[in-house]
Amino acid sequence: MGNASSMLTQYDIEDVQDHCNHLFTQQEIVSLYERFCQLDRNAKGFISADEFLSVPEFAMNPLSQRLLKMVDGLNFKDFVAFLSAFSAKASMQQKIELIFKVYDSDGNGKISFDNIMEVLQDLTGPFMSDDQRENVLSQVLREAGYTRDSLLYLDDFIKVFDYPGLKMEVEVPVD
Repeated sequence: MGNASSMLTQYDIEDVQDHCNHLFTQQEIVSLYERFCQLDRNAKGFISADEFLSVPEFAMNPLSQRLLKMVDGLNFKDFVAFLSAFSAKASMQQKIELIFKVYDSDGNGKISFDNIMEVLQDLTGPFMSDDQRENVLSQVLREAGYTRDSLLYLDDFIKVFDYPGLKMEVEVPVD
């Protein structure tokens, strides 16, 4: 599985469905496999950061460098598991967990003021000064009951983001 010359068996498809909590149909998994094989130009069975950058929408994303750390070297099963957070069927918690990983760039399980500032820098670029970003972030943290010195763990992050009415509807086309 993962080599352009190989085909997915029914067992492979069901195994991938189990791995991604059945967030994709069997047909969607076949479509994702075809896309995976297109990206895996050297038929190594995994996708490199450079191969991910060949997707224009990915390359243009202001968070692409952070996302690359998460996707570099993924095999097909892990590729589908990564994309499952973008599925319309994914739970709010799954989406929030992915966002948490984007902010937690060092993978230590906690997000600091500086981690959030780095993401804000990536998102706003030259359109906001460091002082503006710092003021906005300090205000948001204060309103949420945190300070500049607070460390946010996944549970804290979920509390901040998981409220009724919040929509996080980003989908990855599989055709």
